[in-house]
Amino acid sequence: MIIIPAIDIKNKKCVRLVQGNPEFETVYSDDPIFQAQFWEREGAKRLHIVDLDGAFNGKPQNIDLIERIVQEVHIEIDVGGGIRDNRVIRALRSRGVHKVVIGTAVMDNRKFVRNLCKSDPEGVVIAIDASDGFVVKNGWKEITSTRAVDLLKEIEDFGVSEVIYTDISRDGTLEGPNYDAIETMLTVSDIPIIVSGGISSLEDLKRLKEYESMGLKGVIVGKALYEGKFTLPEALQYV
Repeated sequence: MIIIPAIDIKNKKCVRLVQGNPEFETVYSDDPIFQAQFWEREGAKRLHIVDLDGAFNGKPQNIDLIERIVQEVHIEIDVGGGIRDNRVIRALRSRGVHKVVIGTAVMDNRKFVRNLCKSDPEGVVIAIDASDGFVVKNGWKEITSTRAVDLLKEIEDFGVSEVIYTDISRDGTLEGPNYDAIETMLTVSDIPIIVSGGISSLEDLKRLKEYESMGLKGVIVGKALYEGKFTLPEALQYV
């Protein structure tokens, strides 16, 4: 199980939101590049970068900043936030981004995402963000009528290498993960899953590690690290 620190970028700063709401924003660093370097020094093997400006605007807004992060660290980086067409994907991949994270596009254009996964299975991650079990899209502003488990089953034959599953009701709350939902997602599909949302303690990581045999590949951790609930080296002891 890999531990992946999150870097959410908004207005060129490293921030965390609560349940994706921009009105509840905490700035943790004015320098996302320094923050990425810090996580690398702490032992991270991968970073999860979200262009929040891109998520809210429908297209990435921080490609140049992300490129600088890629240049300054030597670990794997995945990037999400407003990635909805081939031009943007090519721009990010050409700048050294290891994996692009596709969320809204999988709801709006299944054929496009299926073809994308077939052509670059290791370079594409599908994000399934859910509220009360239903998929949300467009920067978490729109709740759809599609259940997260149904979407996961539908994309099984896409050839995608991994899925990032986020329960947005827990994201940024430090209330602990939605274990029941995670277990359900792991049960209905063989696609490796990385989970996000609500991680608050080393005990959460310890419990999630028990799901490794069910296909849990990793955990994205944000606020718990920034708030000092535990350190990254401490978290890495659990993997």
